[in-house]
Amino acid sequence: MRVIVVEDEPAMADAVARGLRRDGMAVDIAYDGDDGSEKLSVTRYDVAVLDRDLPGRSGDELCDELVAAGGTTRVLMLTASDTLADKVEGLSRGADDYLAKPFDFPELVARVRALGRRATPAVPPTLAAGDLVLDPARRTVRRSGAPVELTRKEFGVLEVLLAAGGAVVSSEELLERVWDENADPFTTTVRVTVMTLRKKLGEPGMIDTVVGAGYRVPAAGAASGAVAG
Repeated sequence: MRVIVVEDEPAMADAVARGLRRDGMAVDIAYDGDDGSEKLSVTRYDVAVLDRDLPGRSGDELCDELVAAGGTTRVLMLTASDTLADKVEGLSRGADDYLAKPFDFPELVARVRALGRRATPAVPPTLAAGDLVLDPARRTVRRSGAPVELTRKEFGVLEVLLAAGGAVVSSEELLERVWDENADPFTTTVRVTVMTLRKKLGEPGMIDTVVGAGYRVPAAGAASGAVAG
């Protein structure tokens, strides 16, 4: 899941980003509304966590821009005010959820996860292909009932591949969805991560390489012809 945090208090923004990354999300940060607007215009995010009171463009203006663009990015508004009027105003602008400061971090993670599942098409609570089951909320992977221990990036790659429902996912899209804006677009990290992921998942192979296109986990009932690469 790719998330942007737009928050003008650096300590708060960095803490939120660290926590979301610990939960396996790829997170970018913007410390003002103008930088947030620029990043939102060039990157497709699953969820935008927006502080309402920002220098430059406000969180309300950023929300308006996202709604006008008609994309699938879900918006979680953060605010220091917890009044009913503020909640109504934020939600009426098109925000999907609203959380007042101070907040409990597990609640923030749960709300971001819930919003991410509301992408189009909707992502089910658990993802499966054959005897492989991934639970995004519990951060677990099991194959034939046995647990599979994965790194955060391996988990993220597998989550994106399973969510694609058998469709091919390019290396570029995996880099965008699982890593953050600091990732080198010319790196071999995606190929290496897929290679180690294959080894951990074991036989028979689950991940196909589609030459010149990317990777896929075949949908249930489809034959897999996974190859190295």
